[in-house]
Amino acid sequence: MNIAVASDHGGYSLKEEIKRHLEGMGISVIDFGTDGEASVDYPDFGEAAAKAVASGNADKGIICCGTGIGISLAANKVAGIRCAVVSDTYSARMSRAHNNANMLSLGERVVGKGLALEIVDVWLKTEFEGGRHERRVEKIMQIEKGLEK
Repeated sequence: MNIAVASDHGGYSLKEEIKRHLEGMGISVIDFGTDGEASVDYPDFGEAAAKAVASGNADKGIICCGTGIGISLAANKVAGIRCAVVSDTYSARMSRAHNNANMLSLGERVVGKGLALEIVDVWLKTEFEGGRHERRVEKIMQIEKGLEK
C-alpha cells in the first residue's frame, strides 16, 4: 500500500507525525509537501495529493491543514476523490465503511497527535462494506459526472 500525504503550514507537524507512523507500519508514503512551517496555500498541496490518488499512483491519501476543512475542499474538487474531514474514530470508520472515502483530512489545530494516529489506524483498517452503500457512493460519483458536462 502506498499513501499520498500533504499539508499546508498549519498541518505540517501533524503530517510529519503521520508519515513517521505510516512508515513505521511498513507503508510507503509519497509526500506532496509542504516541507516546513512557512505560509503556503493549502489548495496546491491538497490537489497534488488528490491527483495522485485519483490517478492510481497512490492507494489512498491523508492530508492536513489547520482545521482539515480547506485542504479537503481542494481535494474534493478532483474527480474521483471522496475526502472526509474527520476528528473522531467513529467518523473515520464510517467514512470508509459507508462512504468508501479514499482520502482522509485532519486538522492539526483540532485533533491532537495521539487521537490523529488512532484515527489514521482505524481509517486504514476499515474496509468499504459495499451493499446498500455501493448505490449511494455511485450516486455521489454520478453527481460529479454531471458537473463535468
